[in-house]
Amino acid sequence: MCVLSVIFPCYNESSNIVGIISSIKSALQGRNDVEIILVDNGSTDSTPQVLEQALQGEHNKQFKTLRIEKNIGYGHGIMTGAKNASGEVIAWTHADLQTDPTDVLEAYKKYIAHPIFPNCIMKGRRVGRNFFDMIFTAGMSLLSTSLLRVPLSDVNAQPKIFHKNFLKQLPNPPLDFSLDLYLLYQARVNKYQILEHHVNFGKRLYGESKGGGTLKGKLRLIQRTWKYMIKLKRELGR
Repeated sequence: MCVLSVIFPCYNESSNIVGIISSIKSALQGRNDVEIILVDNGSTDSTPQVLEQALQGEHNKQFKTLRIEKNIGYGHGIMTGAKNASGEVIAWTHADLQTDPTDVLEAYKKYIAHPIFPNCIMKGRRVGRNFFDMIFTAGMSLLSTSLLRVPLSDVNAQPKIFHKNFLKQLPNPPLDFSLDLYLLYQARVNKYQILEHHVNFGKRLYGESKGGGTLKGKLRLIQRTWKYMIKLKRELGR
């Protein structure tokens, strides 16, 4: 029986896929209660071929792949994975290897140890970051908290873990990187407790950052997040 479904949205992550699979396999060590869903989110590199080659054979039954032909956005890829998940608990984390893929398994242990875990959301909290990134994250957290009137912090930290029933609280999820913000916002307004698990955050070794990894990316992220928060606030009348 699958208890935990972990979703990795993979957009042009061909160089990282083998590392993800290898790390997860070592951590699972024969466990059969975890499902790994690798979503090829409209990749234009060799991601489809790498996934196919890496997951050949009967010993990879815990791994599921989904192919989205056109990249619509990070949020769309994750929610596609969630809709195809069979686990009682849903998790997602990035495929860039800036955090250890197995962090999600450690965070899951803490999550289910909580006495009311179905009414909780587990999220990562990044440590080991440079000063500039810490200031940027603090500023974004303050902006989000002030505008949406709910306490939010380190919104884009991974992993995210929640009971499958919480999907009912996500009726109109955004298609882009705002999904993490939407998830935590809905958790706050629906009185879910937010738990945190510290994760070490390193540099991306391969590929390009899809979010705010560069100054230009951070400026784009601020603009996108601001527009989404205004839209969300108007829709919900807050």
